[in-house]
Amino acid sequence: MRQRTIRLTTLVSAIALATALLTTRAWAVDPTELPDARLQARYLALTHELRCMQCQNETLADSPVDLAADLRREVRELLLQGKSDDEVRAWMVARYGDFILFRPRFSARTAWLWLAPGVALLIGLGVCWRIVRGRTALVDADSDPVGEDPPQAPDARG
Repeated sequence: MRQRTIRLTTLVSAIALATALLTTRAWAVDPTELPDARLQARYLALTHELRCMQCQNETLADSPVDLAADLRREVRELLLQGKSDDEVRAWMVARYGDFILFRPRFSARTAWLWLAPGVALLIGLGVCWRIVRGRTALVDADSDPVGEDPPQAPDARG
């Protein structure tokens, strides 16, 4: 009986391992290697701060779609041409707009992105302050002793 349990456990473990290995996505989306370590670091930094235009909530480095692969290739070529990081970003923005940047620049068009969290926080603090102020006014106006039932009006029948 014990030997049968060991065989069954081994079989289940082997099936689970095979399933895990065959159904997971590839670990490395972008295996690009550049000749220089500094260039490679710049490439990785840029692909992690540019947005995939198809996935929209993933960076170019993390996206497995073909468009992201094309954009990664474009970043690689621009870096190999000797372009600076700002020039690569400017090229991408000129082609795809500010949306490609996860952290868009502050401008008249993007001011609401940068100011909205602060405005929302101020509105939330204002609402909290009004609620607390209203509740403290209710406590000050309450003259009934705690724990006692309020006096009841005499019964009209009697």
